[in-house]
Amino acid sequence: MTNNGVPLHPLLIRIWHWANALLIFILVVTGAQLRFTDLVIIPDYGLVVALHKYAGYVLTVFFLFWMAAYVIAGGFTTHYVITLKDIRSIPGQLAYYIHGLFQGSANPFVPSPESRFNALQKLAYSFIMIIAMPLIIVTGIVFGNIMDFYGIIRATGGIRVLDAIHVIVGYIFLIYLIVHLYMATLGKTPFSHTKAMFTGHEEE
Repeated sequence: MTNNGVPLHPLLIRIWHWANALLIFILVVTGAQLRFTDLVIIPDYGLVVALHKYAGYVLTVFFLFWMAAYVIAGGFTTHYVITLKDIRSIPGQLAYYIHGLFQGSANPFVPSPESRFNALQKLAYSFIMIIAMPLIIVTGIVFGNIMDFYGIIRATGGIRVLDAIHVIVGYIFLIYLIVHLYMATLGKTPFSHTKAMFTGHEEE
């Protein structure tokens, strides 16, 4: 405990978070333009393709950085793996988000250095980082180098299947981003959680 609040987010994780946020923003904007050809955000189509492709490569590097950061800082199992205690807390946490939050009730989960995320956050973050992120990275790399991975593409059902997986996971990321931005406003003040991702400390 410090005078600045509860220490929650190590420096390596904060660096990764903001770099990742920028990359995902670039990928969402360029991905939308590639998917909907009538939507012109960046006039140079070649630049859009290049930005999407190489931002995806950098995202891959930062995903590896995220894994390495947890190896260095520790805490992956504590913060992301669902326990029996977490499962038991889900009904109460869900009731808080659906009803209690809007009635001014206290959040049943209190973050600490030993446990930063409640059960629902663990489920969401684990799905995004352990399932969705590897899927979108692998399909993106394969899709961006079709000739090099033609055998893999054929074995997995062809271009249409690969494209469908990549786009569906892309939509999942977009929905997650919208929900994540909303949830970030639910702290003690609308900017408490955002501030914590800069300072590393959450207000008590």
